[in-house]
Amino acid sequence: MTTTTTTRPESAGIAWGPVLWVTGLHLGALLAFVPAYFTWQAVAVCVLLHWLTGGIGICMTYHRLLVHRSFTPRFKWMEYVMTAIGCSASEGGAIGWVSDHRRHHAHSDDEHDAHSPSRGLGWAHMLWWMTPDITADHTPEYYARWSPDLNADPAHVWLDKYHFLFPVALGASLYAIGGMPWLVWGCFVRSVFVLHTTWLVNSATHVWGYRTHQTRDTSTNLWWVALLTYGEGWHNNHHAYQTSARHGMRWWEIDMTYIALRLMSMVGLVHSLKLPKPAATRSARPGFVRTEAARTDDETELVGAVN
Repeated sequence: MTTTTTTRPESAGIAWGPVLWVTGLHLGALLAFVPAYFTWQAVAVCVLLHWLTGGIGICMTYHRLLVHRSFTPRFKWMEYVMTAIGCSASEGGAIGWVSDHRRHHAHSDDEHDAHSPSRGLGWAHMLWWMTPDITADHTPEYYARWSPDLNADPAHVWLDKYHFLFPVALGASLYAIGGMPWLVWGCFVRSVFVLHTTWLVNSATHVWGYRTHQTRDTSTNLWWVALLTYGEGWHNNHHAYQTSARHGMRWWEIDMTYIALRLMSMVGLVHSLKLPKPAATRSARPGFVRTEAARTDDETELVGAVN
Protein backbone atom coordinates (compact mmCIF):
# COMPACT_ATOMS: atom_id res chain seq x y z
CA MET A 1 0.00 0.00 0.00
CA THR A 2 1.35 3.41 -0.96
CA THR A 3 0.78 6.51 1.10
CA THR A 4 1.20 10.06 -0.06
CA THR A 5 2.27 13.01 2.02
CA THR A 6 1.71 16.68 1.42
CA THR A 7 4.69 18.97 1.90
CA ARG A 8 3.71 22.29 3.36
CA PRO A 9 5.06 25.38 1.64
CA GLU A 10 8.07 27.06 3.19
CA SER A 11 7.28 29.70 5.80
CA ALA A 12 7.95 33.34 4.94
CA GLY A 13 8.73 34.01 8.60
CA ILE A 14 6.93 36.30 11.01
CA ALA A 15 4.99 39.15 9.42
CA TRP A 16 6.32 41.67 11.90
CA GLY A 17 4.38 44.70 10.66
CA PRO A 18 0.89 43.20 10.99
CA VAL A 19 1.85 41.28 14.14
CA LEU A 20 3.08 44.41 15.95
CA TRP A 21 0.06 46.42 14.83
CA VAL A 22 -2.50 43.82 15.91
CA THR A 23 -0.63 43.21 19.17
CA GLY A 24 -0.82 46.94 19.87
CA LEU A 25 -4.57 46.89 19.25
CA HIS A 26 -4.99 44.02 21.72
CA LEU A 27 -2.91 45.79 24.37
CA GLY A 28 -4.92 48.95 23.84
CA ALA A 29 -8.15 46.98 24.21
CA LEU A 30 -7.06 45.94 27.72
CA LEU A 31 -7.54 49.58 28.75
CA ALA A 32 -11.28 48.88 28.56
CA PHE A 33 -10.91 47.37 32.04
CA VAL A 34 -9.87 50.77 33.41
CA PRO A 35 -13.10 52.28 34.88
CA ALA A 36 -12.07 55.82 33.96
CA TYR A 37 -12.17 54.89 30.27
CA PHE A 38 -15.69 53.49 30.30
CA THR A 39 -18.74 55.45 29.17
CA TRP A 40 -21.92 54.21 27.55
CA GLN A 41 -21.39 56.75 24.81
CA ALA A 42 -18.02 55.16 24.02
CA VAL A 43 -19.64 51.71 23.90
CA ALA A 44 -22.26 53.04 21.47
CA VAL A 45 -19.46 54.40 19.27
CA CYS A 46 -17.81 50.95 19.41
CA VAL A 47 -20.99 49.21 18.26
CA LEU A 48 -21.63 51.75 15.49
CA LEU A 49 -18.08 51.53 14.16
CA HIS A 50 -18.10 47.73 14.38
CA TRP A 51 -21.04 47.75 11.97
CA LEU A 52 -19.51 50.46 9.77
CA THR A 53 -15.98 49.05 9.46
CA GLY A 54 -16.81 45.36 9.85
CA GLY A 55 -20.27 45.14 8.32
CA ILE A 56 -20.02 47.73 5.56
CA GLY A 57 -16.24 47.87 5.12
CA ILE A 58 -15.31 44.18 5.28
CA CYS A 59 -18.44 42.06 4.77
CA MET A 60 -20.19 44.20 2.18
CA THR A 61 -17.28 45.90 0.43
CA TYR A 62 -14.12 43.81 0.68
CA HIS A 63 -15.99 40.51 0.43
CA ARG A 64 -19.25 40.72 -1.48
CA LEU A 65 -18.30 43.67 -3.71
CA LEU A 66 -14.55 43.46 -4.40
CA VAL A 67 -13.98 39.70 -4.16
CA HIS A 68 -17.17 38.40 -5.78
CA ARG A 69 -18.77 41.42 -7.50
CA SER A 70 -22.18 40.33 -6.21
CA PHE A 71 -23.61 43.84 -6.66
CA THR A 72 -22.72 47.15 -8.30
CA PRO A 73 -22.63 50.60 -6.65
CA ARG A 74 -24.47 53.30 -8.55
CA PHE A 75 -21.34 55.47 -8.74
CA LYS A 76 -17.74 54.27 -9.02
CA TRP A 77 -16.60 56.72 -6.36
CA MET A 78 -18.83 54.90 -3.89
CA GLU A 79 -16.67 51.80 -4.32
CA TYR A 80 -13.56 53.77 -3.34
CA VAL A 81 -15.23 55.37 -0.32
CA MET A 82 -16.53 51.99 0.85
CA THR A 83 -13.06 50.52 0.36
CA ALA A 84 -11.57 53.28 2.51
CA ILE A 85 -14.05 52.35 5.22
CA GLY A 86 -12.83 48.75 4.91
CA CYS A 87 -9.23 49.92 5.29
CA SER A 88 -10.23 51.39 8.67
CA ALA A 89 -10.92 47.87 9.99
CA SER A 90 -7.16 47.16 10.30
CA GLU A 91 -7.34 44.07 8.08
CA GLY A 92 -4.90 45.41 5.53
CA GLY A 93 -5.45 46.77 2.08
CA ALA A 94 -8.21 45.54 -0.18
CA ILE A 95 -5.98 44.06 -2.91
CA GLY A 96 -4.17 41.80 -0.46
CA TRP A 97 -7.42 40.83 1.30
CA VAL A 98 -9.18 40.07 -1.98
CA SER A 99 -6.22 38.08 -3.31
CA ASP A 100 -6.10 35.88 -0.21
CA HIS A 101 -9.83 35.27 -0.33
CA ARG A 102 -9.97 34.43 -4.02
CA ARG A 103 -7.14 31.99 -3.48
CA HIS A 104 -9.11 30.47 -0.59
CA HIS A 105 -12.06 29.79 -2.90
CA ALA A 106 -9.84 28.34 -5.60
CA HIS A 107 -8.16 25.95 -3.14
CA SER A 108 -10.62 25.59 -0.28
CA ASP A 109 -9.23 23.24 2.37
CA ASP A 110 -6.50 21.78 0.19
CA GLU A 111 -2.74 22.23 0.64
CA HIS A 112 -2.79 25.53 -1.24
CA ASP A 113 -5.45 27.15 0.96
CA ALA A 114 -3.83 29.94 2.97
CA HIS A 115 -5.96 29.33 6.08
CA SER A 116 -7.41 25.83 6.08
CA PRO A 117 -8.23 24.40 9.55
CA SER A 118 -6.70 21.12 8.35
CA ARG A 119 -3.49 22.68 9.68
CA GLY A 120 -5.13 23.42 13.02
CA LEU A 121 -7.80 25.77 14.33
CA GLY A 122 -5.20 28.27 15.52
CA TRP A 123 -3.66 28.34 12.05
CA ALA A 124 -7.01 29.02 10.39
CA HIS A 125 -7.88 31.72 12.90
CA MET A 126 -4.67 33.75 13.21
CA LEU A 127 -1.38 32.01 12.53
CA TRP A 128 -1.86 31.96 8.76
CA TRP A 129 -1.27 35.70 8.52
CA MET A 130 1.19 35.92 11.43
CA THR A 131 3.57 33.35 9.90
CA PRO A 132 2.43 33.11 6.28
CA ASP A 133 3.70 30.65 3.69
CA ILE A 134 5.91 32.04 0.97
CA THR A 135 3.18 31.13 -1.53
CA ALA A 136 0.90 33.66 0.18
CA ASP A 137 3.42 36.50 0.26
CA HIS A 138 1.85 39.70 -1.05
CA THR A 139 4.16 40.24 -3.99
CA PRO A 140 3.31 42.08 -7.23
CA GLU A 141 3.08 38.68 -8.92
CA TYR A 142 0.62 37.46 -6.28
CA TYR A 143 -1.57 40.53 -6.79
CA ALA A 144 -1.39 40.22 -10.57
CA ARG A 145 -2.50 36.60 -10.39
CA TRP A 146 -5.36 36.85 -7.91
CA SER A 147 -6.59 40.45 -8.24
CA PRO A 148 -5.73 41.66 -11.73
CA ASP A 149 -8.85 43.84 -11.84
CA LEU A 150 -8.06 45.78 -8.67
CA ASN A 151 -4.33 45.79 -9.39
CA ALA A 152 -5.01 47.62 -12.65
CA ASP A 153 -7.05 50.35 -10.91
CA PRO A 154 -4.82 53.26 -9.76
CA ALA A 155 -7.28 54.28 -7.04
CA HIS A 156 -7.34 50.79 -5.54
CA VAL A 157 -3.56 50.53 -5.80
CA TRP A 158 -3.23 53.78 -3.84
CA LEU A 159 -5.76 52.67 -1.21
CA ASP A 160 -3.95 49.36 -0.79
CA LYS A 161 -0.54 51.02 -0.50
CA TYR A 162 -1.65 53.55 2.11
CA HIS A 163 -4.31 51.49 3.90
CA PHE A 164 -2.64 52.08 7.28
CA LEU A 165 -3.45 55.79 7.14
CA PHE A 166 -7.17 55.17 7.57
CA PRO A 167 -7.21 53.37 10.96
CA VAL A 168 -4.62 55.86 12.25
CA ALA A 169 -6.74 58.81 11.12
CA LEU A 170 -9.87 57.23 12.59
CA GLY A 171 -8.14 56.64 15.93
CA ALA A 172 -6.85 60.22 16.03
CA SER A 173 -10.31 61.56 15.24
CA LEU A 174 -11.91 59.47 17.98
CA TYR A 175 -9.38 60.76 20.52
CA ALA A 176 -9.91 64.37 19.40
CA ILE A 177 -13.70 64.06 19.75
CA GLY A 178 -14.18 61.84 22.78
CA GLY A 179 -10.81 61.48 24.48
CA MET A 180 -9.49 58.20 25.82
CA PRO A 181 -12.89 56.47 26.23
CA TRP A 182 -13.67 56.91 22.54
CA LEU A 183 -10.14 55.87 21.55
CA VAL A 184 -10.19 52.77 23.74
CA TRP A 185 -13.67 51.57 22.79
CA GLY A 186 -14.08 53.03 19.30
CA CYS A 187 -10.60 52.09 18.10
CA PHE A 188 -8.97 49.35 20.17
CA VAL A 189 -11.92 47.28 21.40
CA ARG A 190 -13.83 47.67 18.16
CA SER A 191 -10.84 46.71 16.01
CA VAL A 192 -10.09 43.58 18.05
CA PHE A 193 -13.76 42.55 17.90
CA VAL A 194 -13.90 43.07 14.11
CA LEU A 195 -10.67 41.13 13.58
CA HIS A 196 -11.67 38.09 15.59
CA THR A 197 -15.19 37.91 14.21
CA THR A 198 -13.77 38.03 10.68
CA TRP A 199 -11.25 35.30 11.49
CA LEU A 200 -14.04 33.11 12.88
CA VAL A 201 -15.34 32.74 9.32
CA ASN A 202 -11.99 31.17 8.36
CA SER A 203 -11.81 28.92 11.40
CA ALA A 204 -15.16 28.16 13.08
CA THR A 205 -17.25 27.93 9.90
CA HIS A 206 -14.96 25.24 8.52
CA VAL A 207 -15.19 23.15 11.71
CA TRP A 208 -18.58 23.47 13.43
CA GLY A 209 -22.12 23.95 12.14
CA TYR A 210 -24.31 22.27 9.53
CA ARG A 211 -23.95 21.75 5.80
CA THR A 212 -26.84 22.45 3.45
CA HIS A 213 -24.81 21.97 0.25
CA GLN A 214 -22.34 19.25 -0.68
CA THR A 215 -19.42 21.50 -1.56
CA ARG A 216 -15.92 20.16 -2.11
CA ASP A 217 -14.62 21.78 1.08
CA THR A 218 -15.55 21.63 4.78
CA SER A 219 -17.49 24.91 4.90
CA THR A 220 -20.45 25.05 7.30
CA ASN A 221 -23.31 27.32 8.29
CA LEU A 222 -22.90 28.54 11.88
CA TRP A 223 -25.61 30.77 13.32
CA TRP A 224 -23.63 32.55 16.01
CA VAL A 225 -20.84 33.47 13.59
CA ALA A 226 -23.51 34.74 11.18
CA LEU A 227 -24.87 37.02 13.91
CA LEU A 228 -21.40 38.37 14.73
CA THR A 229 -20.48 38.93 11.08
CA TYR A 230 -23.69 40.32 9.60
CA GLY A 231 -24.46 37.15 7.65
CA GLU A 232 -20.99 35.90 6.70
CA GLY A 233 -21.38 32.86 8.96
CA TRP A 234 -23.73 31.18 6.45
CA HIS A 235 -20.47 30.07 4.92
CA ASN A 236 -21.55 26.79 3.35
CA ASN A 237 -24.28 28.68 1.47
CA HIS A 238 -21.65 31.13 0.30
CA HIS A 239 -19.30 28.42 -0.95
CA ALA A 240 -22.18 26.87 -2.86
CA TYR A 241 -23.12 30.22 -4.47
CA GLN A 242 -19.97 32.27 -4.36
CA THR A 243 -21.13 35.36 -6.23
CA SER A 244 -24.53 35.59 -4.57
CA ALA A 245 -25.23 38.83 -2.71
CA ARG A 246 -27.38 36.81 -0.33
CA HIS A 247 -25.74 34.31 2.03
CA GLY A 248 -28.67 33.47 4.31
CA MET A 249 -30.88 31.30 2.09
CA ARG A 250 -33.55 30.07 4.51
CA TRP A 251 -36.02 32.46 6.12
CA TRP A 252 -34.40 32.08 9.53
CA GLU A 253 -30.83 32.50 8.25
CA ILE A 254 -30.60 36.21 9.06
CA ASP A 255 -28.25 38.06 6.72
CA MET A 256 -27.92 41.70 7.79
CA THR A 257 -25.53 42.52 4.96
CA TYR A 258 -28.04 41.39 2.36
CA ILE A 259 -30.82 43.30 4.14
CA ALA A 260 -28.65 46.43 3.98
CA LEU A 261 -28.02 45.83 0.27
CA ARG A 262 -31.73 45.44 -0.41
CA LEU A 263 -32.42 48.73 1.37
CA MET A 264 -29.64 50.42 -0.57
CA SER A 265 -31.05 49.06 -3.84
CA MET A 266 -34.48 50.45 -2.99
CA VAL A 267 -33.07 53.99 -2.82
CA GLY A 268 -30.88 53.52 -5.89
CA LEU A 269 -27.45 53.37 -4.23
CA VAL A 270 -26.65 49.89 -5.59
CA HIS A 271 -28.03 47.67 -8.34
CA SER A 272 -27.53 44.32 -10.07
CA LEU A 273 -27.67 42.23 -6.91
CA LYS A 274 -26.89 38.64 -7.93
CA LEU A 275 -28.91 35.76 -6.50
CA PRO A 276 -28.77 31.97 -6.88
CA LYS A 277 -30.72 30.45 -9.73
CA PRO A 278 -33.48 28.15 -8.42
CA ALA A 279 -32.27 24.55 -8.47
CA ALA A 280 -35.53 23.28 -9.92
CA THR A 281 -34.93 25.18 -13.15
CA ARG A 282 -31.49 23.72 -13.77
CA SER A 283 -30.74 20.29 -15.15
CA ALA A 284 -27.46 18.59 -15.90
CA ARG A 285 -29.01 16.49 -18.66
CA PRO A 286 -32.54 15.66 -19.87
CA GLY A 287 -34.54 13.97 -17.16
CA PHE A 288 -32.08 14.82 -14.38
CA VAL A 289 -32.63 17.79 -12.09
CA ARG A 290 -29.90 18.85 -9.74
CA THR A 291 -30.92 19.39 -6.14
CA GLU A 292 -29.47 21.96 -3.75
CA ALA A 293 -27.52 19.24 -1.96
CA ALA A 294 -25.93 18.03 -5.18
CA ARG A 295 -24.66 21.41 -6.28
CA THR A 296 -20.98 22.19 -5.76
CA ASP A 297 -19.10 25.42 -5.25
CA ASP A 298 -17.89 25.28 -8.85
CA GLU A 299 -21.44 26.02 -9.96
CA THR A 300 -21.92 29.72 -9.46
CA GLU A 301 -24.37 30.54 -12.24
CA LEU A 302 -26.49 33.46 -11.14
CA VAL A 303 -29.48 35.17 -12.63
CA GLY A 304 -30.75 38.62 -13.28
CA ALA A 305 -30.44 41.82 -11.39
CA VAL A 306 -32.45 42.72 -8.34
CA ASN A 307 -33.31 46.40 -8.56
